[in-house]
Amino acid sequence: MTDYKFEGWLGLDADSANGKMVWGELEPKPWEETDVDIKVSHCGICGSDIHTLRSGWGPTMYPVCVGHEIVGTAVRVGALVKDIKVGDLVGVGAQTDSCRSPNGPCKECESNREPYCPHLVTTYDGVYMNGGKSYGGYALYHRSPAHFVIKIPEALPPQLAAPMLCGGITVYSPLRYYGAGPGKKVGIIGVGGLGHFAIMFARALGADEVVAISRRANKKEDALKLGAHRYIATADDKGRRKTSAPWI
Repeated sequence: MTDYKFEGWLGLDADSANGKMVWGELEPKPWEETDVDIKVSHCGICGSDIHTLRSGWGPTMYPVCVGHEIVGTAVRVGALVKDIKVGDLVGVGAQTDSCRSPNGPCKECESNREPYCPHLVTTYDGVYMNGGKSYGGYALYHRSPAHFVIKIPEALPPQLAAPMLCGGITVYSPLRYYGAGPGKKVGIIGVGGLGHFAIMFARALGADEVVAISRRANKKEDALKLGAHRYIATADDKGRRKTSAPWI
């Protein structure tokens, strides 16, 4: 038992995508000694939240509490959890569980590729292996298996860490996978929620040249401040199509 309640903003139907949500109590997954309870302090905003609220990716299991860029303080830690303790600043991204091979081998989980597990559990609107329903971070508290809970470095402010847990990792992963760094040139198409992270990460990884590409010139100043070496506005530079791409 706990002395706190799991409450949050709930979407009861597709109209909740228009802001018609209600505050209410939610039932977290049945507790297991591999779980962590998090007192939520920050939660990023993602387009997936709106899609889910409106049942844009298939029928949503209402009521739903969205938000999957969660940061907060661990307030309860299961006895089988090794690397997290009460009081730690932690985060949870878009995935909160996978099968982890309880009923036989799962090559994806066993090779640290849990996002490809056929039994992936999303941080909200999913069903855990023990039958509980997943609820997201627009709430006071969040419960997640510790395997998917990440310790946040003390030097990283929680409000900056939260969007890295989905938007950030979306671009950091391919940059690392394809070896962005010294000797490489990186072209980033689109300077939005993901693109601005990609510019900063590519520079931090030491890429020789980072080229930001967008349709209009109105993002040039921001892109250069974020670390891009050059900027290409495909719609505003009418002669661009007649020349070879200069970053190749």
